[in-house]
Amino acid sequence: MIDILKDIVKHTHGLGFLDLVKISGSTEATAIDSMAEDRSVILQGSFHKPQSEMSGTFGMPQMGKLDIHLKCPEYKDKAKITVLSGERNGATVPTGIHFENEKGDFKNDYRFMNAEIINEKLKTVKFKGASWDVVVEPSMASIQRMKFQSMAHAEETVFTVKVEETNGTSDLVFHFGDANTHAGKFVFQNAVEGILAHAWAYPVAQVQAILNLDGNATVSLSDQGAMQITVDSGIGEYNYILPAQTK
Repeated sequence: MIDILKDIVKHTHGLGFLDLVKISGSTEATAIDSMAEDRSVILQGSFHKPQSEMSGTFGMPQMGKLDIHLKCPEYKDKAKITVLSGERNGATVPTGIHFENEKGDFKNDYRFMNAEIINEKLKTVKFKGASWDVVVEPSMASIQRMKFQSMAHAEETVFTVKVEETNGTSDLVFHFGDANTHAGKFVFQNAVEGILAHAWAYPVAQVQAILNLDGNATVSLSDQGAMQITVDSGIGEYNYILPAQTK
């Protein structure tokens, strides 16, 4: 259980902009949803295996508090970390997590949010899908090059994505700034398949934070104005959807 909780925190609160999580669990699958407060990022994911202790629908608020408990030295070795359950609307559902150290003299309870409240707070979270026109698996070198450009153009909050022809091949190019100010660009991926007729802008900080996560990443782009970054942590698959922004 502790590995699952750490994985959730790392891929939500750890990014700096996802602090409210919805869990939907059944015997077939356990799904995770979240959304940034400014709606810049929508998260839809699931674990590779159903989590029997996470059956039903509930919310995980104040992820920073959960992060503190998980990092507390008192719970590092031989701690008892258990999911609590209770009766709600005639059904037994998870209600929180109980933390207790080996000696039993240091305890904490983290409370879940009930289904009605989390469904209301994240009722617009569902992304109905898009046609992905360009799909790439970025290399570590490409991610590092983006770091360099974002540092050089720290004043820019968004960057623009284009597919450009270079020596007979189509390259995925990220642009920072414009001709009226300091500007820069770099090839994120050479020789891509697909066409982007429109140049859409996406938030630098959010994209960078997601790409910095450990695990295999895939970047998918839609000419309709959406980016999806899929990260496989080994425990679960996290799909981060970013609607295009206006520069």
